[in-house]
Amino acid sequence: MTGQRAPQAAAPPPLPSEALAYLEHARVQKRLAERTLTLYTLDLQRLCAHAREVNLPLLQLTGLHLRRFAAQMHASGRSARGIALILSGWRGFYVWAARQGLIGHNPAHDVRAPRAPRPLPKALAVDDAVRLADHHAPADAADPWQEARDAAMVELLYGCGLRVGELIGLDVAASSDAHRQGRGWVDLEGAEAHVFGKGGRRRSVPMGPPAVRALQAWLARRALPFAGAQAQRLDAQALFVGQRGARITAQVVWQRMRQRSQQAGLSTPVHPHMLRHSFASHLLQSSQDLRAVQELLGHASITTTQAYTRLDFQHLAQVYDQAHPRAKRQEPED
Repeated sequence: MTGQRAPQAAAPPPLPSEALAYLEHARVQKRLAERTLTLYTLDLQRLCAHAREVNLPLLQLTGLHLRRFAAQMHASGRSARGIALILSGWRGFYVWAARQGLIGHNPAHDVRAPRAPRPLPKALAVDDAVRLADHHAPADAADPWQEARDAAMVELLYGCGLRVGELIGLDVAASSDAHRQGRGWVDLEGAEAHVFGKGGRRRSVPMGPPAVRALQAWLARRALPFAGAQAQRLDAQALFVGQRGARITAQVVWQRMRQRSQQAGLSTPVHPHMLRHSFASHLLQSSQDLRAVQELLGHASITTTQAYTRLDFQHLAQVYDQAHPRAKRQEPED
């Protein structure tokens, strides 16, 4: 029938006096914004709803009750971050109640939200990574000096799995100064990059022939803009330098990788760490040697490296879905 109003959702029962007193404290004493007060009110309404389920007032709930409530929210699909925010609201209420002498112990003190799943590292498809590594800008549209430098950076990020900080910290050669200051260097004759990673951990990473060739091409051009009177501008130790001769910054590497990926026709803007993820994922797909990948990445714990096994499983699941006859959904017969 037309003209009828949709039924109104039932208003939540009024909050108990202690909850209202806390909200007034938050408004007057803490001077919280209206939006924040609204969120605090919603948190307390949720807490009251849970309290009614166990037939207890707010001030008689225990940590066990709150953990059960958090588990129920998690089971219903609420995110770990959302639960953490709600628990923060409850914790604030009980802190206030304890200070007022209304309770002897804060039941929310040790209650934690479920751990949020670690996001999978983003990696390029093998074809896209190779396309980026093989990309060469048209000769009439490229600065040969910048082109040689950027190509060498891509090879070390993807071919060696370096972090951007490790990349920009590389020197042209080993030196006592590099050792003292925790910088790495490249050894073209030995085809190795020696880097200092997180926690001051040193590791040696093999360089493939494309990386060695790219570095040779870069080193042949590196000092050309700084000949003669400009020589003093060049940082003689830094492997990768900017147009002013100083050691390149991480921000510039990010900008150059993003621009280079666009020039190569990739649909996804690439950042340096994505190439490190791609290095690990593609190596693991081929070798299945988790310990070796851990060593090459410089991870202190293999737990960190295991994130790539989840990524690899996603790749295998896609292959299965696309290729295995039993993975294809059978349409019901008429």
